[in-house]
Amino acid sequence: MTPLFGVAGWKNSGKTTLVARIIETMTARGYRVSSIKHAHHGFDIDKEGTDSFRHRHAGASEVAIISDRRWAMMHELRDEAEPTLQEITARLSPADIVIVEGFKREPHPKIELRRKEARNNEILASGDPTIVAVASDHATDTNGLPLFDIDDVEAIVDFIAAHLRLGEPATAP
Repeated sequence: MTPLFGVAGWKNSGKTTLVARIIETMTARGYRVSSIKHAHHGFDIDKEGTDSFRHRHAGASEVAIISDRRWAMMHELRDEAEPTLQEITARLSPADIVIVEGFKREPHPKIELRRKEARNNEILASGDPTIVAVASDHATDTNGLPLFDIDDVEAIVDFIAAHLRLGEPATAP
């Protein structure tokens, strides 16, 4: 099973920015990285008027779009429950690591992101034993967990690789 590592935090804490920088750094080091992002709102990756949009709205439960550069699969849940993180992870292609944004209540290891400008400053780590480190833009009590500056992505990636015992990537540069 591909190891998971998450970035958790409240809205406006900078999760997406940090996740993108982690992915960029890990792929530069030669790791094959996949990612999963949880959204708390409806979203649509398809645009009205496209053929695939029309297929979906005509009732197709799954629509695949394929080109010579990428492919995407859209699955309409309709009356189905939202899939679990494990169900989505099982559908991914092989990778060295899956970086997870959100899913803060799931049991994979995570780094908690704390930013002064976040919408909520409630500390997640105090009630979540799966938070194994904290990244912050300000001084903060981590209750003994490793603390990283939010911009020290190299050190954060070193920590993730060591925590998961990833070793050297097969495709090292």
